[in-house]
Amino acid sequence: MIFNRFSRQKPSLRSQPFTLLTCCLSATAANTTNNSSKLYDHYSFKPPPSLSPKPENPNPTLNPNKNFKKKSKPQYRPPSSLDAPKKKYTDLPFDFRYSYTETNQNVRPIGLREPKYSPFGPGRLEREWTGVCAPAADPKVKSAEEGAEDPNLEEKRILVRERIQGEPLTNAERKALVEKCHRNRTKRQINLGRDGLTHNMLNDIHNHWKHAEAVRIKCLGVPTVDMKNVCFQLEDKTFGKIIFRHGGTLVLYRGRNYNPKKRPVIPLMLWRPHEPVYPKLIKTTIEGLSIEETKEMRKRRLAVPVLTKLAKNGYYGSLVPMVRDAFLVSELVRIDCQGLERSDYKKIGCKLRSWFRISFLASL
Repeated sequence: MIFNRFSRQKPSLRSQPFTLLTCCLSATAANTTNNSSKLYDHYSFKPPPSLSPKPENPNPTLNPNKNFKKKSKPQYRPPSSLDAPKKKYTDLPFDFRYSYTETNQNVRPIGLREPKYSPFGPGRLEREWTGVCAPAADPKVKSAEEGAEDPNLEEKRILVRERIQGEPLTNAERKALVEKCHRNRTKRQINLGRDGLTHNMLNDIHNHWKHAEAVRIKCLGVPTVDMKNVCFQLEDKTFGKIIFRHGGTLVLYRGRNYNPKKRPVIPLMLWRPHEPVYPKLIKTTIEGLSIEETKEMRKRRLAVPVLTKLAKNGYYGSLVPMVRDAFLVSELVRIDCQGLERSDYKKIGCKLRSWFRISFLASL
């Protein structure tokens, strides 16, 4: 029924939609010929250049007929270790060492275990590595015997430190800074271990001084035998000032005139240098005694009671007074170092020898 009804309609009505469609198409074609497009007027739309009858030249100064070649980017070249690095220049007035507290400048090594490879990287520092340090007096020094520190550097360090410190702190300012560095107020802390004050630790201290005027330093292990030397080296190498000390805990103040943006250039050590060869701690015979007397004294040491037992990574600040008091009573002192690393009790023995000028019989 529906099909018949549709077929019975007049031919003029059936062809009406097609006539309307053709009229619309013809009207749009006429409009496009007269005007480029009316879409921009109604919808703020601008047709792309490919649809416009006459594409506009984005740069009228250039000739479209001229062949324009775009500059090609240089090919990517990966970094190579063969490239000569840029040397860092630093005017810090002291010799660069791996550790400033565990190396004695007065004791010269008797040899080197490995060739003299600079821990700062090949060609990255203007100073030459002597196997022990990178001296600041003469950058061309290549041997440990010639690497004596220039006495003028001490005066320069004092002047730089006085300029940075400025006026001394008052008691109220000092107490306020110490309270900010307490354990319950901040977790910022630098741990000073068995290697002592290392060169890279100087950079860590200056990084902490960006955010606070003072930094807390926790000292444990071998360096705590001589805390006086630790405090001196911290103030001497960082140009700061220790405003609080309790056992192995220190608070290091940066100074009134310290500017984090003008911090000194501290080149980092990329690896740990090989330790040079030093004289033996335990000798065959004690100076001033014969071989028989040395053997007899080694037998007597077994009957000497243990003065103290040292714990691993402990605080040894009271060791020197204990040994000093023990020498008033007996000529032999025995210290239990079981549980410590071999290098640890050797360093402790060297520190005690420098304090009392004593000799060591044996190690257990």
